[in-house]
Amino acid sequence: MTRRDIVVIGASAGGVRALRVLAAALPADFAAAVCVVLHVGPYESTLPALLEAVGPLPAAHAQSGQRLKPGRILIAPPDHHLLLEDGAVRLTRGPKEHHTRPAVDPLFRSAALSQGPRVIGVLLTGGLDDGSAGLQAIKQCGGLVVVQDPADAEDPGMPSAALQAVEVDHCVPLERVGALLVELVQEAAPAAAAALPVSLVHEHLAGVGGENAMDELRQVGVPSTLVCPDCKGTLWEISGARPPRYRCHTGHAFSLRSLAAVQQEATENALWSAVRALQEKELLLRKVAALERSAGDEARAAQVEAEAGQLREQAEMLRGLVEQG
Repeated sequence: MTRRDIVVIGASAGGVRALRVLAAALPADFAAAVCVVLHVGPYESTLPALLEAVGPLPAAHAQSGQRLKPGRILIAPPDHHLLLEDGAVRLTRGPKEHHTRPAVDPLFRSAALSQGPRVIGVLLTGGLDDGSAGLQAIKQCGGLVVVQDPADAEDPGMPSAALQAVEVDHCVPLERVGALLVELVQEAAPAAAAALPVSLVHEHLAGVGGENAMDELRQVGVPSTLVCPDCKGTLWEISGARPPRYRCHTGHAFSLRSLAAVQQEATENALWSAVRALQEKELLLRKVAALERSAGDEARAAQVEAEAGQLREQAEMLRGLVEQG
């Protein structure tokens, strides 16, 4: 009997505590392999040790080529996406998704495509909506979806987005997730579909890159008027995606929410650069005014100082707009 014996978990803000609560609730004989993505970016992470300290299951950063094994927790290492292929782990520094690496969606999507109905996807606390598209993929391929109750999450963003985008199988408080998984991994998995969803395959191949990535992207999207904030290439809107999602031919991917968040950050950075430029120009003009005054041209000095004063007013006005958000 094939069981639901692969659990993939995603978390972001508040995720360390949530994952420790979950690890403590899983028994030593837990009958499924566990793979975890926490948004840690490129920074050093001690998450394996933190999970081992509270629960009986061994935990480690995943290594490419490792086979999935029941009762073991494999964690995406910093700055690497964690993918599942043919029952084994693959690590990649491929394009960021939602402006982060590791990201939850690549793990969920690859697990869905490679393991089908055997997969249980679990989405915990975190901001924005990484994981929602991945949970959709898991459902498309016959897997089960568990989402932490947003009212119980330190950051309800990711769980709330998932509930809006996916017909979840279970939405429970964090304290109940462990016991629920113990029950679910004992269930028989239904037979896998004869064929994988074609659009999902194309999008996955577009995301992992390669010489045919552009052709894969053409199969699932149409060019938009938006530009990828990571590489400045054209963003393609994924056809039929709800909520809307975007991907460039390099492989960077965004939801509408994550794209808006990144663009907001880019806009703020541009505005601060403008403030700096105005302040530097004001400083230079005041030096020019001093030079003109030392040369005896008081009229020219006054004119330049007036221009510098206007620049200061413009810089202060722009700074006020930025600080107001």
